[in-house]
Amino acid sequence: MITTEGPRARTRRQVQQSHGKYGRVQVAVNELDERLGLARGGRIFLDKLFPDHWSFMLGEIALYSFVVLLATGVFLTLYFVPSQTIVTYHGVYKPLDGIKMSEAYASTVNISFAVRAGLLIRQMHHWAADVFIGSIVVHMARIFFTGAFRKPRELNWVIGLTMLILGILNGFLGYSLPDDLISGTGIRIAYSILESIPFVGSYLAFWLFGGEYPGNIIIERFYIIHVLIIPLVLLGMVGAHLGLLVRQKHTQFRGKGRTEHNVVGSPMFPTFMAKTTGFLLMVTGALALLGGLAQINPIWQFGPYEASKISYAVQPDLYMGFLDGALRIMPSWQWTGWGHTIPWEVLFPAIIFPGLLFNLCFAWPALERWFTGDNAMHNLLDRPRDRPKRTAAGAAVFALVFTLFCASATDVIANYFGVSLNATLWFFRAAVILVPIVTYYLTWRVCVEMLHGGRHMGKRKRAMVVSRTPEGEYVAAPSDMRPGDEHSELRPAPVPEQIDMEPLEPVGATTTVSSPGIRRVRR
Repeated sequence: MITTEGPRARTRRQVQQSHGKYGRVQVAVNELDERLGLARGGRIFLDKLFPDHWSFMLGEIALYSFVVLLATGVFLTLYFVPSQTIVTYHGVYKPLDGIKMSEAYASTVNISFAVRAGLLIRQMHHWAADVFIGSIVVHMARIFFTGAFRKPRELNWVIGLTMLILGILNGFLGYSLPDDLISGTGIRIAYSILESIPFVGSYLAFWLFGGEYPGNIIIERFYIIHVLIIPLVLLGMVGAHLGLLVRQKHTQFRGKGRTEHNVVGSPMFPTFMAKTTGFLLMVTGALALLGGLAQINPIWQFGPYEASKISYAVQPDLYMGFLDGALRIMPSWQWTGWGHTIPWEVLFPAIIFPGLLFNLCFAWPALERWFTGDNAMHNLLDRPRDRPKRTAAGAAVFALVFTLFCASATDVIANYFGVSLNATLWFFRAAVILVPIVTYYLTWRVCVEMLHGGRHMGKRKRAMVVSRTPEGEYVAAPSDMRPGDEHSELRPAPVPEQIDMEPLEPVGATTTVSSPGIRRVRR
């Protein structure tokens, strides 16, 4: 008896055979790849090489603190009530019992004392915001001083700066939501800053607050911007940033075996993925320790916001300190004419100065390319001392920002040292001009001294670098000769770690090894 197998039976038999040969997971992956074509892109992603250098972890700290921010923020939204409706508090925190306050403040106090693990999550969220912005600043500083912003990575530089600005803005909005005495004062300052904008300021403030300060809807509006709009924009920018990172060749420091046309490092899978997962857990654990052991923003000690009250010795978060310091030391200058008053005491430190600062950062890659005439592609990083002017300019800006940050504590400094507040203000007014200039000159001088060994300044001495060879021998050599430079043969060079020693292949080839613990060299 002869039978024929129909198409459905034959397909069923082939699927059953494939299940037995490959397993259900691999069959499902193959089915998905046949429809979406993910295999080729997945292989490129998993084979992406990451240089093994501690400074590259700074960006990972920012990424993982952002992940913690999202996770803790979702928890807090379940209990926070974004409303300025006045209620009488009768919660578990007895010192505030019977006090009238907004629902926003009352719900934040309840999160801290009446919700299981509420205070831990709330403080983790606050610490994660500070770490997120701080790590972005340090990460951007590493990119600036090493020249990683140069062609072809100008767009990623712009994305990173935009994320920093949005992070500062969103941090301020989140800091304002509890409606306590300190955050209410910050909102009042924000209202004054909006009003200082010529011609349109009063209209902007009236539109945002829904009337004269304080209005009755500003907390609700800040809440929507804080938990929905800016986080979505930041998520999109993080995706674009990581997409460009995968698409472009990764930067790396100069050294043995490293050129503009290859990358020496660990592959994404499994080496880098295992390391970065561990680093995610470490960052989360550190933030959990900070949230559980280090108190931050104890709003129950400040009380609800009242326009007639203000606290002493309370400064904003670190990312707002330089703006607060600029507002404090600015002289009371105003200009009146044609029926308008322009308050320079608020407009310049709060609008014009940060605008100039961030626009200079945005334009720096184009300015440096214009002044140097450098239009080449760069995958190798600079040592900061090799670019004296760039390093000196960056150090001067950081000195300016740090001086303004210190000026945000003028009242505390004056009281602690027993000097007049007026003298303290004049000291910082002079310091914000002199400190950046002195910092620029000293940084430039040190860089030139290290780069040229003093010959540029008519000196005979040369800066020396003492290094230790793999055999334990200490060797002194001029600072402009280090392993990986063109003159490194003048002294013993360390044995390169985990670099594939296979013969060189043609340009465009990729050298791979089977052991996950050995780094790869991609050309």
